[in-house]
Amino acid sequence: MTNSSGFTHEIRRRTLLAGAGSAALMALAGSANAQDSVSGELVVLNWLGGSELDMMHQIQNAFTAKYPKVTIREVAITGQGDMRGGIRTALMGGEVVDVLYNTWPAFRKELLDAGMLRPIDDQWKSFGWDRLISQSWKDLGAIAGRTYGLTYTFGNRSGIWYKKEHLAKAGITEPPRSWDEFVASFAKLTKAGFAAPVAIPGKYWAHAEWFETLLLRTAGVETASKLGAHEISWTDPAVKNALTKYAEMLTAGCCGAPNSMLANDWDGEADQIFQANSKNFLLIGMWMNNRAKNDYKLTEGKDYGLFQFPALGMGHDDTSSVDTKELLVTANGPNPKAADAFLDFWTSAEAANILAKNGYASPSSNTDTSLYGETQKVATSAVASSKLQFVLGDLLPGDLVDEYRVQLQKFLQDPSDANIDSVLAAIETKAQGSY
Repeated sequence: MTNSSGFTHEIRRRTLLAGAGSAALMALAGSANAQDSVSGELVVLNWLGGSELDMMHQIQNAFTAKYPKVTIREVAITGQGDMRGGIRTALMGGEVVDVLYNTWPAFRKELLDAGMLRPIDDQWKSFGWDRLISQSWKDLGAIAGRTYGLTYTFGNRSGIWYKKEHLAKAGITEPPRSWDEFVASFAKLTKAGFAAPVAIPGKYWAHAEWFETLLLRTAGVETASKLGAHEISWTDPAVKNALTKYAEMLTAGCCGAPNSMLANDWDGEADQIFQANSKNFLLIGMWMNNRAKNDYKLTEGKDYGLFQFPALGMGHDDTSSVDTKELLVTANGPNPKAADAFLDFWTSAEAANILAKNGYASPSSNTDTSLYGETQKVATSAVASSKLQFVLGDLLPGDLVDEYRVQLQKFLQDPSDANIDSVLAAIETKAQGSY
């Protein structure tokens, strides 16, 4: 797909002019010449869909408005579940792209090991990204001391989405703050006529979200980090303890029949809450905000809200699971100049504020944070005040993450103590050959 625009936007400069008059005109002319020199076709590999894809196209159109000599050809990867397989197929099949969107640190390493990525440390200096994006975000995009990923959005994955009228109908005056209050809400919501208080999307990957935050809240970020690197085994007591907490939720009547949980991905379960009004709580990433606003036409803060994962009181309630989405540039892309300009544009106020208006947070200091709604403010506050850990599934090798998710599906069907041991043993067996 090609996006182009004839609109002309004011050039945004990164440094203050040293003088006025002719010096200013010369600086503007130099910037214009640099902008004019960026041209040709930019090939972008994109696997995102729905309203998030619409937001991507807004930013791509704004980019081509600023760089009218550039056209964008989008290589669209479609599918369900984890999209890494589709991306691999496209790249191994000979598709050559300049830029790709990524959300998996383990996949970035896989692409680097295959010789497909170009480092961007020089771009951090020449474009001045270090004045806009903190060192911690740069470090998250680095491998072995070199930077490859430019984070363009981040999300709180330990926040629970809900529809406000549901709690009111059940006589719940505010979202539960503790684990005991959360579990106690199941009976109230069921009595109010809802089919299942918690929506568990068990079809592909999203059922793992509960385990991953429970691991943080029961054992802390250090344990989760060690598990992701296989420095402790999956049969470690700390891992079993987290899965036992998950079982406690299931046996308390949170989620309905296993076949119902295994039938839907996250978007189908979101529909059950926000359209069908049959379920109540969904633990999922910040893209839910975009879907609620744009697909369901709900008002943020009035119709729906977000609350942080309830406290367990086990010494680790100051933890959150987070994800990021980043831009990667390829080593063989035919238009590296346009690719670099494209990455730079995502740090601009124009792009950052498109993200903010669509319910996403940007790490760029160019963001007008007054554009954030209630749920995004809850999420960014939680991230700012928490010890953070990347989504565990995004850190695992591709063959291991598949086994991990399949075994957690088996756990959903039988959350008994004996089956927990069996599930964790199976994941450990796979892990031993995956690193």
